Amino acid sequence: MSRYRNLALFVFLAAAWGAAFMAIKAGLGTPADPGGFFETPVLFAAIRYDVAGVLMLGYAAYATDSPLPRGRDQWATVVVGSVLIMAGYHALLFVGETDPAVTSAAAAVIVSLSPILTTGFARAFLPSERLAPAGLVGLLLGLAGVVVLSNPNPNDVLSGGAVAKLLIFGAATVFALGSVLTRRIDAEMPIETMEAWTMLGGALLMHVVSVAIGESVSAVSWTTDAFLALGYLSVVASALGFLVYFVLLERLGPIEINLVSYVAPVFAALTGWAFLGELPTVYTVAGFALIFVGFLLLKRESIRRELPRLRRGLESFGARD
Repeated sequence: MSRYRNLALFVFLAAAWGAAFMAIKAGLGTPADPGGFFETPVLFAAIRYDVAGVLMLGYAAYATDSPLPRGRDQWATVVVGSVLIMAGYHALLFVGETDPAVTSAAAAVIVSLSPILTTGFARAFLPSERLAPAGLVGLLLGLAGVVVLSNPNPNDVLSGGAVAKLLIFGAATVFALGSVLTRRIDAEMPIETMEAWTMLGGALLMHVVSVAIGESVSAVSWTTDAFLALGYLSVVASALGFLVYFVLLERLGPIEINLVSYVAPVFAALTGWAFLGELPTVYTVAGFALIFVGFLLLKRESIRRELPRLRRGLESFGARD
């Protein structure tokens, strides 16, 4: 029964996070139909985490004995997470998704590079560890996947959403760097507390950036799509999504939970097609394939260690049937 629950939660999380890319596109609007936050993408991201951060803080107060960060290391973790994981990642992602040439699936595929970049940064910040040749090939394949997906035109690098896709690649990069730096600090803090305060800190930083670049609440078109997108991103994808992530991280471990990044683009493509009429291109599929192969090469040792446990789990699951 627990296998069924874990599978159901895994699929829910992949669907919730995959559909989030479609919700961002829907909430932003387009130049032809600029309803929503098209002119204020950073403000959109900030309001999302205003709501999600308050919800997560309430859950942290309920679920932990330490809803407030304590000490220098814990506050350092919050600062790094706020700047990189929340503000840096989401500001770049939301701005990148304003480009009509960037489909929900394309954005999700680029973000799926994060586990590969995380491994690369971890090696860089731990000099005792070095990438083996196969791992280096995996890293290069992942980067090649982004290039293929961006499909830049040498005669016009501004066409086809290439710059916007590079912004999203930048988002994945700062997210990966933030993940490594927070682990390097290694502050003993409940994950719920860390997420709540990084969400609120990131939201505050994005409000500052939003004002600095001239965004204004008066420029927002509060359409039904904008409200629905904001509600979905704040409650389902952020607050509820992270709660499910915490549960699965404890039950499955980091290797299996990383696979969410590679299932989410499927749901991003499906919801983008169903709600926005988006069709993935051959470059999106090819880029995803390269990134996924790169992930397998980088994580080959961890996956090899996990296979016996997975095999035993499947055998016991089959025996119960």
